[in-house]
Amino acid sequence: MRLSRLAVTLVVALPLVTATASSGSPPGGAITLSDVIPAVAEAIPAPGDGFRLTGSTTITASGAATPVAGLLAEALRPATGLPLPIIAGGGAETIALVLEPGHPDEGYRLHIRSQGVELRASRPAGLFAGVQTLRQLLPPEIESKTPRRLRWVLPGGQIKDHPRYAYRGAMLDLARHFHEPAEIRRYIDQISRFKINHLHLHLSDDQGWRIEIDSWSRLTEVGGAPGTGVGGRGGGFLTKDDYRELVRYAADRHITVVPEIDMPGHVNAAQVAYPELTCDGKAPRQRTDMRVGYSSLCAHDETTYRFVEDVIRELAEMTPGPYLHIGGDEAMSTPHGSYLIFQKRVLPLVRKYGKIPYGWHEIAQSPAAAQTGAVIQFWGQESSHPAVATSVADGARVVLSPADRVYLDMRYDLLTPLGLAWAGHIEVRDAYDWDPGRLLYGVPEEKVLGVEAPLWSETLRSSADIEFMAFPRLPAIAELGWSPRSTHDWESFRARLGAYGPRWTHQGVRFHRSTQIHWS
Repeated sequence: MRLSRLAVTLVVALPLVTATASSGSPPGGAITLSDVIPAVAEAIPAPGDGFRLTGSTTITASGAATPVAGLLAEALRPATGLPLPIIAGGGAETIALVLEPGHPDEGYRLHIRSQGVELRASRPAGLFAGVQTLRQLLPPEIESKTPRRLRWVLPGGQIKDHPRYAYRGAMLDLARHFHEPAEIRRYIDQISRFKINHLHLHLSDDQGWRIEIDSWSRLTEVGGAPGTGVGGRGGGFLTKDDYRELVRYAADRHITVVPEIDMPGHVNAAQVAYPELTCDGKAPRQRTDMRVGYSSLCAHDETTYRFVEDVIRELAEMTPGPYLHIGGDEAMSTPHGSYLIFQKRVLPLVRKYGKIPYGWHEIAQSPAAAQTGAVIQFWGQESSHPAVATSVADGARVVLSPADRVYLDMRYDLLTPLGLAWAGHIEVRDAYDWDPGRLLYGVPEEKVLGVEAPLWSETLRSSADIEFMAFPRLPAIAELGWSPRSTHDWESFRARLGAYGPRWTHQGVRFHRSTQIHWS
């Protein structure tokens, strides 16, 4: 995966417009319903019927809709300077958030009129997705942290929207360089803007161990100590309380955390802490380089499975989400037969503790992947992978992360100051111009659970580094995961992305100003 291949009243008289009908607002132009990233499924504009936020505007919500209303008010108050109180009752000049049956999962309907705004969905996650759309329909200055003297007007009309894929993910590597909880929360806020709904945390590798495990306490004492990480500059780890708080924070933004413990390879940090996890019982030296493929758990030793079960059990206990990622990639030091023995033992352990097994596409070699209904994360660059196709045919599902399209740690070009290039250079158009439903031969679209953009941290040191590599490519991948295939259009996307740039500027996000985009 890295270096080695590294119910709204319908206005029926209005024409239906899909997101492809707009190439985005010109710089300084009026915002339209179709200027959103990811592109919306359907938009019905009603020119001249926009809604203006004033000192009299309220936000109406009750029950499970109230927390989403709180996040909306929190987002709009700083720049508008408006009180935007949240009330339970209705009335004029209100933004109403309503939960009701009948909408697609995570889908929503947004109806904007001069009298008020209605946002309707079946679940809070749908309301939250609608809120992200609503925020983009206001001027970019809405992202300012201090009041701005502007007319805050939402364009009139209706939007009907829902995701193409259930899984839309981003991955952050904490093992090669530890990112503090505050940095992770900042990234959660940023990815949620684009309807990303899973955050995959890579918590262990050869260079570090970043999650507290009570029954094997030296994992973090040694593997999270100062001097760990690539270059010896990435020490630190998450306590269980840190992790639980991040899971809660993400859940409030309708993002599910997917924890990963990489094994049977990528385990050098664990073996430094516990030499009994090696086949010869001798501790290896601590590694701070970027090499891969040299470490392995001993598949024929019961100590291995005691260790693995303890880690899976403790991680499952503090992870409410359905998935637990067990890595499985780049196990070049594990003989093939031993690899199959390991997966046969470990994949069912994930099910034993109530989670869906998840792993890099190498786990498809094992029949246990299909037998346990595992999710296979494909990171390859080829269009045909027989083992993955066979596993999918037998019951597994796939999340697509082709390294030459979505690995956010790849450089944009030769002059990019951060990142690697083993999978090539990835510009914004490279990240955007592919179809997840047609990527892998023998894997039908209905077996594709979604897409995920990994960000490995060998060269990263700060939130600014994370942002520079993730943006503007992550929104391209988010659009592939959310928007209907019929909306896929590079010219439209690049115009909408260029118009989004000022929002990042107001947020203080250090994004890469790709020359492929005309930035407003």
